Amino acid sequence: MPQPEIQRARTHDHPGAPYILVVDDEPDIRHLLQEILQDEGYQVDVAENGASARQSHRARRPDLVLLDIWMPDVDGITLLKEWCEDEGLPMPVIMMSGHGTVETAVEATRLGAYDFIEKPISLAKLLLTVENALQAQQLHRENQGLRRHTINLQEPLGKSATMQRLREQIKRIAEHESWVLLHAEPGCGINVVARYLHNNSAQRERPFVEVNVASLSAETSARELFGSEHDNQVRYGLLDQANGGTLLLHDIVDMDLESQGKLFSALESGSFLRLGGNEPVELYVRIIAATHHDIEARVDSGLFRRDLFFLLNVVPLRLPPLRDHREDVPELLNFFTTLFVDQDDLPYRKFSTAAQNRLRNYHWPGNVRELMNLVQRLLIVGDGSEITVDEIDAALGADSPQISGQSGITVNYDLPLRQAREQFERDYLEYQLRRAGGSVGKMAQVVGLERTHLYRKLRNLGIDPKNLS
Repeated sequence: MPQPEIQRARTHDHPGAPYILVVDDEPDIRHLLQEILQDEGYQVDVAENGASARQSHRARRPDLVLLDIWMPDVDGITLLKEWCEDEGLPMPVIMMSGHGTVETAVEATRLGAYDFIEKPISLAKLLLTVENALQAQQLHRENQGLRRHTINLQEPLGKSATMQRLREQIKRIAEHESWVLLHAEPGCGINVVARYLHNNSAQRERPFVEVNVASLSAETSARELFGSEHDNQVRYGLLDQANGGTLLLHDIVDMDLESQGKLFSALESGSFLRLGGNEPVELYVRIIAATHHDIEARVDSGLFRRDLFFLLNVVPLRLPPLRDHREDVPELLNFFTTLFVDQDDLPYRKFSTAAQNRLRNYHWPGNVRELMNLVQRLLIVGDGSEITVDEIDAALGADSPQISGQSGITVNYDLPLRQAREQFERDYLEYQLRRAGGSVGKMAQVVGLERTHLYRKLRNLGIDPKNLS
C-alpha cells in the first residue's frame, strides 16, 4: 500500500500546515522567526544564504517565503528573478531588509513580492502579513478554480437516500488519507465529489489541483506532472503544486503507458525527479483518480498498468447515475433554475408539475450535466412563466432521438457505440433484474450468462441488485 511510503516524506512538525521558508544570513533572526512561526502552527525551514535557499526551494515548493535582500552570496532580488514563472511567482514572497532603499522595494514589488518589511522586524506585523499573504494565495487558487468551473457546487446535490449515503460515505473517507478511485458515468459530477472530499479532509486549507489526463500528450505529460529544473530555474509541475493537498486525475485511463510507469514510481516511492533534476523531491499528496471507463477491462487488455491500478484503488467509490435517484430531479431543476436566473440574469420560469413528472421518468443518459444544460436552454429559448410538458418533449426529442420497446428500454442514437452499448446493457439488465424480483440466479438463466460473470457485469455497470428488487 502506498501510505507508509508517503508518511516517511512527512519530516516537518505540522503536517498539512502551510510550509514557510525563511531565508536570512543572520542566525539570530533566522532561528527566532523559525521558533515563532512554528509556535503559530506553520511548517518552517530555514536557509542561511542564497545557495541554501535555492536548494530548499528546489527540494519542496514553499507556500510562502520570507526573504532577506542582502546576503553574502546571492541577493534576494536575484532569487526573485530566478523564481518568477510565466504567470509570476509560484508563491507569495515577503521581503526583509534592514537598510533597503525605495528603489529596491519598488523592484521587489515589480517582480511580484507580496510585501516589504523593514528590520528590526515587528513580530506582530510580520505574523499579520504572513497570515494575509497566505489567505490571498488561497483566494487566488479558489478564484482560478471558479474561472474553470462557472458552476461552483459545494456538495453533491440531492435529498434522496442515495445521495445522503454518498455524502456520508465521502465524509468517512475524508477522515483518512487513503487514495480514492472514482467510477462514474459522464456528467455525474466527479469534480464536485472530489472537492467535497477535499473540503471535508484535514488538508482542506491546502491546494486542490485537478488535471484532465486526456489533455496531456505523451510528449508533455512528464513535464506537466513533474516539472523541470534548468540553470537554477525551477518550474513546478502538478505534483509540486498539489504537494500537501489533493491531486485529482480526471480520465486516468487515458494516460499513456510510459507516463503511467513514471507516475507509479513516484507514488510508490513518495518522491520524484523533475525533468533535468538529479535530487528527489519528497511527495505528500492525496491522489483521487477518476474514470468513466471500465478500468479493470483496460488492465486485462494491457492498456493500463496493473500495479498502478492496485496502487490507486485503495478506496473505490462509484457515483450513482441520476436515473438511480430520480426523486432528486425536482430539487435539481429548482437549483439550476435559480442559479441561471441569478448568475446569467435569465428570466425566471417555473417547471409545471407535468413537466417535472416527465423529467422524473426520463432516463438521463447525460446525468446531472444533461439536466443542467436542459434547464439553461429552456430558460434562454423559451417563452412564458411556465415550462410545459410539451416543451420538455420537444427539447428531449430534439437532443436525444430515442427508440422505446415494449419493455420501456431506450437507446440514445447520438451516443458513441461503446456508450450506447453500455446504456442498452444497463437498461436491459435492470429490466431483467426487476422481472426476476431481484434474483440474480433467476436472471442468469433468462439472459444466458454464468452467474459469476453476471455479477461482475452488474458491478461494472454500477447496478446494485438490492436497489432494484
